[in-house]
Amino acid sequence: MTNDKMVQLAVNTIRTLSIDAVQAAKSGHPGTPMALAPLVYTIWNRVMNFDPEDPVWPNRDRFVLSNGHASMLLWSVLHLTKTKAVNADYENLGHSSVSLDDIRRFRQLDSRAPGHPEYHWVSGVETTTGPLGQGVATSVGMAIAQKWLANRYNKPDFDIFDYNIYAVCGDGCMMEGIASEAASLAGHLGLDNLCWVWDNNHITIEGNTSITFTEDVAARFLAYGWNVLRIGDANDIERIEHALAVFHKTKGRPTFIVLDSHIGYGSPKKQDTSEAHGEPLGDEECRATKRSYGWPEDAQFLVPDGVYDHFAVGIGRRGAAGRRAWTKLVTAYRAEFPDLAKEIDQMQRRELPAGWDRNLPSFPADPTGLAGREASGKVLNVLAQNVPWLLGGSADLGPSNKTMLTYEGAGSFQPDTPGGKNLHYGIREHAMGAVVNGLSLSKLRGYGATFFIFSDYVRPAIRLSALMELPTIFIFTHDAMGDGEDGPTHQPVEHLASLRAIPGLVTFRPGDANEVVEAYRYIMQLRHKPAVLALSRQPLPTLDRNNYASAAGVAKGAYVLADAPGKNPEVILIASGSEVSLAVQAHEKLVAEGTRSRVVSMPSWDIFEHQTKEYRDSVLPPNVKARVAIEQASTFGWERYVGEAGRVIGMKTFGASAPLKELQKKFGFEPDHVVTTAKEILVGSRS
Repeated sequence: MTNDKMVQLAVNTIRTLSIDAVQAAKSGHPGTPMALAPLVYTIWNRVMNFDPEDPVWPNRDRFVLSNGHASMLLWSVLHLTKTKAVNADYENLGHSSVSLDDIRRFRQLDSRAPGHPEYHWVSGVETTTGPLGQGVATSVGMAIAQKWLANRYNKPDFDIFDYNIYAVCGDGCMMEGIASEAASLAGHLGLDNLCWVWDNNHITIEGNTSITFTEDVAARFLAYGWNVLRIGDANDIERIEHALAVFHKTKGRPTFIVLDSHIGYGSPKKQDTSEAHGEPLGDEECRATKRSYGWPEDAQFLVPDGVYDHFAVGIGRRGAAGRRAWTKLVTAYRAEFPDLAKEIDQMQRRELPAGWDRNLPSFPADPTGLAGREASGKVLNVLAQNVPWLLGGSADLGPSNKTMLTYEGAGSFQPDTPGGKNLHYGIREHAMGAVVNGLSLSKLRGYGATFFIFSDYVRPAIRLSALMELPTIFIFTHDAMGDGEDGPTHQPVEHLASLRAIPGLVTFRPGDANEVVEAYRYIMQLRHKPAVLALSRQPLPTLDRNNYASAAGVAKGAYVLADAPGKNPEVILIASGSEVSLAVQAHEKLVAEGTRSRVVSMPSWDIFEHQTKEYRDSVLPPNVKARVAIEQASTFGWERYVGEAGRVIGMKTFGASAPLKELQKKFGFEPDHVVTTAKEILVGSRS
């Protein structure tokens, strides 16, 4: 068989595996894999530096399928390249990441060929995709990470990190705003290690894109500062390979390739139709399409002789040689730069360096206190010096979020200074969240920050971070009504409840400066969970820990901060954040009046829920029914802690525009109101 025929056979194998899998599942998206099989074949078998025997090799090229509904493209190529499965401890399991049986059971329970690419589930998937635009935006974080890694660790004759990032996207990605945010940032930063390929097929679910999407996308990317190329025929493998070669030679700009394609390519009745996008072709159309490919029309999940070998000679041989050369290089590097090599090893295993928490501040008691954001800034500036690969920034709010790294040498990440640790995301909250995910997927500890109210704009990326089990950090300040005059548009109400509802996300709302320190101490040790910090704008009293319990209790999610004489409470006040000091004030009044009160600081529901029942009952004794929860946020969810007999002092409406003290009075966040509420509950519980 000639090489050209073998190439076509390999391409059609990707197409027919995709067709058969969708047909068997009676669900899925066959049209895009049919159109883009030549592109994915070319990237993987001719261009990409990736070793199927070691899919977590640190210097591998990254492939991101942003239009994740076309997941059969990825499952097909992972299977045909025999990419190996790797477990959570980075151990090669010796069998394929995606078997032919997985493909036969596409979209079925426990198949390693799910409906969309899932990072934590299948080796060879670089990021979870599905929500359109997230993949390409995440790829920007990956490209930033490569630039930063290269700047820190590459030395003359030692190019330890020189990989590229390839992202395939569709019309939906181009329409979603997150992609525009990310593309703008990538263009500004001149990320010439990043290549997006746009599948320009003119079809979405509702029909031709002409009904909604008529802008000049190429001109848009030129305006962003990208190098823009066009390939008029998605089947022209030589042109695709040439365009990718141009990408490799382009310096100072990311590359955007417009690839004109035909969705459902080869289907006599469904090519170029919306039906080819999101539904099986049907048995007869499957046979007709296979005939058009010169394929046995009744064959199912056929991998013809020679196809596996063809990929082994292509990506297999090239990737193995690249990894061997890199391993040899790292061995020599380790001898010459042992400290840097050790950092790389620790980073890749998501470990922390020795002394990572040295010099963390301990704040003295102070009734005036310190804002949560101020304490956070002090902690960040210590941690970023102790953990070289901790970096991040804010969505144009660094001075207000206090997330700027101000120590000597921190610097800003810019096109000419890729070693800077301050990232300036611009007013692009949604892209910021995805970029942070991309940093984490590259094994850096990335953080992003904005006002808590704008966590709405970051939430989709936070959800994906939790889904991928990434140790990302999101810092949200102005957590309640501290910026009172700005009014309800800037006063978060439902946001804590919304974030607490995300499985696997650790949400903190610290009550004073020392709780902020302990929250960071906990967060930094996370390896498989993202964390959110909700921090105050206004100063909070720094509690005297000689009189109250140690802030180390934060590691349990909730702890007894102040207790009744004899540790036998009759009423429990539960609070988070700025309301902790309010609960303490109310507690002191109650105790002075002879009421046995306990204060529980509860900075994290998630952590508390993971404690033993014995510990939880020791903090919130089941026999004490009189409970008051206090939080400047939606009351939703607090019923689990106060029970039917308890009360919640919280927000049942949006806020208002006024100075903070007036808002606290209006909405009942004052010591006397807490005391009165506690007494009312006690009277009710005794009657």
